[in-house]
Amino acid sequence: MADFVDFSLIYPSGEAIRRHLSGKDVPNIDMYELEELGLDEIFNLRSSRLCEHLTTDAETLKYRMETFSDMLENEQIGKMLLRLIPVLNDILELRRLTSDSADPNDYLSSITEIELYISGINILHSGLKQAKGGIKSRAFSSLYEKITELAESEYYAELNRKLEELTKRVREIKSITVGVNLDAQLRPVSAGVLSINPEKFKSGDVIEKILKMNFKGDEYTCIADLVPFSRDSSSNQRTALSNAFHSAINDVYRQSLKSWKKIVQSYVLDNTEFLLNLLPEIEFLVKGTELLRSLKGKGCPLCVPDIRPMGECAFEAKSLYNPCVAVKIDGETVTNDISFDEKARIYILTGPNRGGKSVITCAVGLAVVFMQLGMFVPSETAAISPVDALFTHFPTGADDTIDKGRLGEECARLGQIFDSVSENSLVLLDESLSSTGAYEASYIAAEVIAGFAQVGCRTLFATHLHELSAQLDEIRAKGGASIDTLVAGIEDGKRSFKIHRASPDGKSYARDIAEKYGLTYENIISKINSK
Repeated sequence: MADFVDFSLIYPSGEAIRRHLSGKDVPNIDMYELEELGLDEIFNLRSSRLCEHLTTDAETLKYRMETFSDMLENEQIGKMLLRLIPVLNDILELRRLTSDSADPNDYLSSITEIELYISGINILHSGLKQAKGGIKSRAFSSLYEKITELAESEYYAELNRKLEELTKRVREIKSITVGVNLDAQLRPVSAGVLSINPEKFKSGDVIEKILKMNFKGDEYTCIADLVPFSRDSSSNQRTALSNAFHSAINDVYRQSLKSWKKIVQSYVLDNTEFLLNLLPEIEFLVKGTELLRSLKGKGCPLCVPDIRPMGECAFEAKSLYNPCVAVKIDGETVTNDISFDEKARIYILTGPNRGGKSVITCAVGLAVVFMQLGMFVPSETAAISPVDALFTHFPTGADDTIDKGRLGEECARLGQIFDSVSENSLVLLDESLSSTGAYEASYIAAEVIAGFAQVGCRTLFATHLHELSAQLDEIRAKGGASIDTLVAGIEDGKRSFKIHRASPDGKSYARDIAEKYGLTYENIISKINSK
């Protein structure tokens, strides 16, 4: 039989799995950050949390990218896995129901589980066979070999034969004959099953008897009308009656099913466990592929990133865009080039409201997250070092502001970032400190930026505080990582959503907008004089 120990579609080895489960190679990125970046809206998982699949291990990331490449190039693989998911969910639900019933001799459920197991193996076998010519990844190549060995083995064939024999006997059951003892007042006292029958009982309706004229001696024709047992009965009563019949069938076939249970315990449960363990991985791969295919369908670029060592703190992306925005809009997606380098480990991004600052800030975080999920990155080319942690500080509602006030809450959250951040982390700040006046906000922001410069982490601070540019020399004088500025541009009075590496100039934005609406001094004087 095929050996599925340590097999995974998203980890290259048992050692990689154990490292991940022990917390090694796992970045400090939880669902809060992924929700802040908007990823939860387009990448929902049922069997696991998306953050559980993030890793810093380069070999694991390369292994996954091979797997995603296979799925993107061969739709048959995705269709196969989509067919498998409901089968695995049915096994989980069956186990839950069996556990709730607390019946150790529930042999009929064992038959259902093995039917589902065989169905799952057959789905994989036929699907992988069809996709074989296009399979290149280590994950699906290994799965193909193991499933083929299993599905084409004599043991598996014997399992199918035994299942067919047993299920034929059980599935032929169409009715049960019940004997009921009555007391002197004709009230039911006790009941039991007299026989299990291969035919259904027929109604004892008088007209039906007249039409057939041969009802005499017909053991399956009732002398009174058939009445649905659920009519006028409560849910508990229906359940009790159904359980009683199920138990009776179980008892009748107990001897045959006992030997079947041994087969299930010695073979099927272990292999079913292998399939169930793959369920979170399968769902992650299917959802991830659907997202990537949706982006490709919109003409958005995707690339296999150059995974740089963590210590390099690299981030260079050409034609980067925000995938969460791209999948929602019908028009052209604006792309930008972003690079953290020796001249800038920290960026201050300024520009007009709704000029694209938040979108590109999230795009940087999403590029890192996509890579550390092992997915293609939303850009034309990318060279990125994994991060050990990702921290976001985005605008919030009224959470925790009753005691601290909004500014206090913002400062408290910033302080928590400094408790955990390292030089290998990524920090994304969007309109932080917007709850106070420009003077106070600029002062605190300058202190925060100087602090991140001392840490040396990659930082992008999107802000409305143009005054910060005047303090850059003072901040840089404190030492630490290099700091530069980015500007969200306006062209011809319109927001271009293009990001430029330049010094901020708040007046230029104001003049562009003023010109668009005819509110420059010259235009105003012209209007006055034309009256």
